[in-house]
Amino acid sequence: MPRLFPSLRGYRWQWLGRDAVAGATVWAVFVPEALAYATVAGVSPVVGLYAAPAALILYAVFGSSRHLVVGPMAATAALSAAIVGEAAGGSGTHFAALTAALAVTVGIAALLAGLLRLGFLASFISEPVLKGFIVGLALTIIAGQLPKLFGVEGGPGDFFEKIRALIGDLGATSGLTVPVGAGSLLLILVLKRTAPVVPGSLIAVALGIAVAAAFDLERHGVAVVGDIDTGLPSFGFPDVSLNDLGGLAAGSVGVLLVAFAEGLGAAKNYAVRGHYEVDADRELIGLGAAGLGAGLSSGMVVNGSLSKTAVNWAAGARSQLSGVFVAPLTVITLLFLTGLFEKLPEAVLAGVVIAAVVELVDLASLAALHRVFTRRLGQDYGVAARPDFLAAVAALLGVLVFDTLPGLFIGIGASLLLLHRSSRPVVSELGQLPGNGHFTALDRHRDTRRIPGVVVLRVEGGIYFANAERIRSTVRKAAGSDGVTAVVIDAETVPFIDVSAVRMLDQLAGELEGRGVRLLLARDVGQVRDVLRTADAGAELRHVHPTVREAVEAARTGT
Repeated sequence: MPRLFPSLRGYRWQWLGRDAVAGATVWAVFVPEALAYATVAGVSPVVGLYAAPAALILYAVFGSSRHLVVGPMAATAALSAAIVGEAAGGSGTHFAALTAALAVTVGIAALLAGLLRLGFLASFISEPVLKGFIVGLALTIIAGQLPKLFGVEGGPGDFFEKIRALIGDLGATSGLTVPVGAGSLLLILVLKRTAPVVPGSLIAVALGIAVAAAFDLERHGVAVVGDIDTGLPSFGFPDVSLNDLGGLAAGSVGVLLVAFAEGLGAAKNYAVRGHYEVDADRELIGLGAAGLGAGLSSGMVVNGSLSKTAVNWAAGARSQLSGVFVAPLTVITLLFLTGLFEKLPEAVLAGVVIAAVVELVDLASLAALHRVFTRRLGQDYGVAARPDFLAAVAALLGVLVFDTLPGLFIGIGASLLLLHRSSRPVVSELGQLPGNGHFTALDRHRDTRRIPGVVVLRVEGGIYFANAERIRSTVRKAAGSDGVTAVVIDAETVPFIDVSAVRMLDQLAGELEGRGVRLLLARDVGQVRDVLRTADAGAELRHVHPTVREAVEAARTGT
């Protein structure tokens, strides 16, 4: 078993019972959510179940997390609907084939990225941008599900267009649909708060089916899911053309970025709790294998699920065998239980979706970013804190105003713009505290005093080609003050330096020397010291002083 499932190394067979119970618990949550997320993706509910068995088993073989559960998810389902909607041309059959093809292209992209060891790319979507994007996406999904909850037609478009259409249709609200949908939503939310281990979604679905059958709600205007195919899906490559695949390629990269970032975050969260490590590149390979399996099984895009992983952990899962147990239970559902879901009211499915995504509307995190944005620790720190909040808001508004797919690329663009911040590192001037002689930022302590004739600067960030000119200008300005004979750069908070920056410092040292001002370095870290030596920096720069105090003393004595 450990050869087939590397994550099972060190497995103890007495854990098997726990994994089986956890698998059954996850299945109870997995089935109704898979049905619901398939509707978000714009395909038949059963497509969500088609995606599950192969994805769960293949992730267990190739992934590195012991607890992550993969399956259809709200964010990637909404992205799938947006991307496929552009290419489907209105054909329902073609839409389903393209949805499966998108899962395949995302899987191939993830496999290639994993084999090329590109796991680090997840860091290019910053947490604030991902948070803003997910909040906007969750609000858009909720807006899309509300018409089903009220039993009205609704309308397409972005968040605001959907809300406007909903308000216009409220006069046609179905009288029985609202209590069915709202009651299901309330039941799930109450159970989630009071009894989180209880599968509230499954209970709501079971009650919805029972009530619909007992009172024949369909005859009273309550829309139900309708016919669901019984049996296993068709296996093989989706029936699409090369042109169709080309049209999906760009969107699949965006889906991969969001799916990987969301899944890796969940995997890392529970790896910390379980005291083990996850490998980002293996996670990409696991996600890729799962996506391929889902797509070749007529399914949809899958990724790691934080909510289902939380259920898995709470139920006592010890390994990926819990996910492997979910796979045959899903097959049994496809073979024998799909008929039960045909009487399921669409309003109940809408309640399941809304209950699942409402927790993603994490306004508290945005409020925390805003507090950092408005808190003034000094002008430089205020500027440094600003991009996180603004990028999160840009991603949020991008999804709400321009819809899901454009909003995704606005969020990615905002992530890349955040890199601009590293080209503007905080450079603090240090002074000496009377009494103990410690050096600290002048704007932090009222008693701090400048050293006569010496300016001490602390660069808080790496020094490289993108910020070299800004640092050069800052040092020049400091050296131009009256009476300054030396500038000391405290490099303790400089984690790295590149060759371009070394050349800049060399040239600057020569320039300042011509004006009678010395440039000295203090407290370098190992990588900075190594680059200064191997890049043939000047003697003054290679002689890094162990403390700021010694550098200041050398500047004042001319040694």
